[in-house]
Amino acid sequence: MIQVENLSYSFPTKELYKKVSFTLEDGQHCAFIGSNGTGKTTLVDMIIDPEKYLYDGKIIKSEECRIGYVNQFSKSEKDQEKTVFEYLSEKFVENQEETAKVCEEMATAEDLEPVFARYQELMDLFQAMDGDNYESNIKKQLYLAGMTHHEQTEISALSGGEYKLLQVMKEMLQQPNLLIMDEPDVFLDFENLNGLTELINSYKGTLLVITHNRYLLNHCFNKILHLEDTDIQEFDGNYIDYNYALLQKKIELQEIAAEEQEEIARAEKMVERLRTDATRASIASLGRAVHAKQTYLDRLKARAIKEPFVDIRLPKITLPAVEADQEKVVLSVTDYEVAFDEVIFENVSFELKAGEKVAIVGANGTGKTTLLRDIFKNAHPAIKIIEDVEVGFLSQLHGEMLDESKTVYEEFESLGFEKKADIYHYLKEYCFEEDTLTQKIGQLSGGEQNLLQLAKISVSHANLLLLDEPTSHLDTYSQIALEKAVSEYQGTVLMVSHDFYNIVNCADYVLFVDEKSMRPMRIRSFRKKIYENHFSKDYLELEQKKKELETRISASLKAKDFKNAKKLCEQLEEIIGKMS
Repeated sequence: MIQVENLSYSFPTKELYKKVSFTLEDGQHCAFIGSNGTGKTTLVDMIIDPEKYLYDGKIIKSEECRIGYVNQFSKSEKDQEKTVFEYLSEKFVENQEETAKVCEEMATAEDLEPVFARYQELMDLFQAMDGDNYESNIKKQLYLAGMTHHEQTEISALSGGEYKLLQVMKEMLQQPNLLIMDEPDVFLDFENLNGLTELINSYKGTLLVITHNRYLLNHCFNKILHLEDTDIQEFDGNYIDYNYALLQKKIELQEIAAEEQEEIARAEKMVERLRTDATRASIASLGRAVHAKQTYLDRLKARAIKEPFVDIRLPKITLPAVEADQEKVVLSVTDYEVAFDEVIFENVSFELKAGEKVAIVGANGTGKTTLLRDIFKNAHPAIKIIEDVEVGFLSQLHGEMLDESKTVYEEFESLGFEKKADIYHYLKEYCFEEDTLTQKIGQLSGGEQNLLQLAKISVSHANLLLLDEPTSHLDTYSQIALEKAVSEYQGTVLMVSHDFYNIVNCADYVLFVDEKSMRPMRIRSFRKKIYENHFSKDYLELEQKKKELETRISASLKAKDFKNAKKLCEQLEEIIGKMS
C-alpha cells in the first residue's frame, strides 16, 4: 500500500528524519507513536501530499491508493443545518447528483468520450465506497459507535466528542484504501472512546493512526511505527508485545554498546599515549604502533552497535512553588447557571479549599469547559475568587493562551528571563531543543503547545490552576511528568479531564456532572463507576502497573543500570502474561 525508502527531511532549523524506511501493507492497522514534536504529523502529511515537500528518498504509493484523513484539529461543520444521517451520507448523495448531471450531458454532448470518462470515474468511486449499501452501512457505523439514537439529531446539537466520532465515521464510510487519523481520541469521554475503539476494530481497510492513548494502543493495532530521534522502529505485532520486545532489545544492545564504548575509550587513551611518546622520541616502531592502534580504534568505532533510542524524553515539569492555608476557601461557586439554546448547567454550587485538587468529570458537551472559562474570567456573579489568589489557566484552545504568530523566544522573553540562553536552559527541562526557540508557536505540535502552556504557568506565581484537558496531545511520558508535578504542587487545582489515570493519580475527589448539575464523588466511587460502565477493573489496574514498570525500566536504561532493568523486565513479563 505504502512504501517509504531512505526518507530524509529537515526543517530549516530541525532535522526530522534520517534515512527512514517502512512499509504499510493492505489491511494492516498501524499505530504511529513517538514523543511530542518528533514529526509524526508532518510525515503523514508527506504521505498524503509528497509533492509539497523537498525530501531525499522515496515515498511509493500503490496506484489504486485512495487516502482518507481525519485531522487532529478538524474544522468544525457543526453550524451546518443537517442531521447526523445527512452529514454521513453527504459524499454519496453528491456522487449521485453529479452522476445524474453527467447523464444529462450525455444526451446533448457532441464529444461523448470525456463525458463518458467522467461518468465511469463517478461510477467506479461509488462502487469503491460501496455506495449501493451506504444507508445500511451508516446505520451499522452508528450502532458500533453507540450513536443510533442520534441518527436524526442535528449535528449542531452534538457534543465535541460525538462530532469527532462522526468525522471518523464519515471517512470510514468512503472506504479509502488507507485511512490516516491524527489523534482521533483527543478530548473523547469514556463512552466515546469505547465507540472509537469499536469503529477502529471493525474497519476492514488499512489504518495509520497517530495516538498516545494506551487503551487504543493495547486494543486496536497489529503494527507499530515508532518515530524517535530522526529514526523509525518498525514492528509487526501489537503494542504490548512491541514495548516488551523493545525494552528487552534495548537492554541487550545498550549493554553491548556500553562495553564497546569502554573498549573504545581504552583504545583512545592508548593511541593518545603512543602519540605523545612518538612525538617525544622519533622512533619508527612507535609510529607504526600508533598507526596499528589507530586502525584498531577505527574498526571498533565502525562496528560499534548503535545505541537504540530510549523512549523516555521525560520533561521536568515544575509547577509554581506556593504555600497553601489548608482551611482557606479560595474559590466558591454558588447557584451557577449557564444556557445557550438550552440550559447546560443549573444550581451548581461547590467550593475549593487551598491545596485541594479536584477533577470535573462528565460526558462531552455538558458545559465543563464553559464553567472553567467563566472561573478564569471571574466575571460571573455566581463565582467568587478571594483577592490574594493568582490564577493560571491551561486551555484546550492553544491560541487562547499562546500567540501562535510569535516565536517561542518572543513568547517567553517578556516573562522575566534576562537572556536567550536562560530561556533555552529553562525550556530544555521541557524537552525543547535550542532550535525550537526560533520556531513559530503555530508550527509546533499540539503536545508541544500544551507543554509551552505548562512552562508559562510554571514561571508564574499562580496558586489556583485551572487545567482544561491537560494531558491532551501529550505523549505518555509527558503525561506521567504532569501527574507527578500536579501531585507535588502545593496550590489548588481544578481540572477538566477524561484521562482516567490523570484523575485517579492527581485528584482528591471528583465533581461529577449529573443532570445539568454537579455532585462530589470520592475517587473510590469514581473508580467503581468507571469499572462498571466503561473499562475492565483488572485491565486498568494491570495497565497502571505496566506503565509504572516501563517507566522505571527506561529510567534504569538511561542510568546504564542494566542489572535493575533486567530484574524489572521479569516483573513486566508477569504483568503482560496476566493481560493476555
